[in-house]
Amino acid sequence: MPEQRSADDAANTEVHPVPPTGVAESGIFSRYGVGSAVLGLAAVIAAVTATVFWLNHRTELNDREHKTRVLQAAADWTSVLINMNAGNVAGSVQKLHEGTVGKLNEDFEATVAPFTQLVQKLQSQTSGQIDSVAIESLHHPAPGQENKPDIPPELAAVADGTDEVLVVATSVSQNAGAKPTMVRWNLRLAVSDVDGKLLISKLETLR
Repeated sequence: MPEQRSADDAANTEVHPVPPTGVAESGIFSRYGVGSAVLGLAAVIAAVTATVFWLNHRTELNDREHKTRVLQAAADWTSVLINMNAGNVAGSVQKLHEGTVGKLNEDFEATVAPFTQLVQKLQSQTSGQIDSVAIESLHHPAPGQENKPDIPPELAAVADGTDEVLVVATSVSQNAGAKPTMVRWNLRLAVSDVDGKLLISKLETLR
């Protein structure tokens, strides 16, 4: 038979309450869990913010670099045009032609004929300089953009973007036995990006 304990023995037995399993630990881990979640969320937000900042900064740098290249291309091409004279007309025309694309390239001879005819007729020595160059409008779509409404139709298949540039220049022509003649140039050029190469796709004289 099971041994029976007396009432005194039962009364003298110490009873140690046992805390519910996992209660204390749960409180500790809950605090740790919330703290870890907050730190993780803060890290994600910081990473996203840093990425957005870097992308915006990179986009601005690329935009400035593109504008600089466009302005330089327009200035270089115009410099050849305004420094054309009887001694270098053939080489200048060839260089100008090589720097064009699209309709201007196709109609190049007719477009530059007034300039070359005047140079050959006057037999003048010309020296020109660029006074100012500025982008009038930017039509450079984002990478991967399929719709290119601002690009001339004939360039839609080959050009990634076309930007219009205003160029102001001055040239001085010296004819034998005559006083120097100053010519003021006000031009609008379209600069097209074709496979990373900037080419002139439009030449317009402004009055």
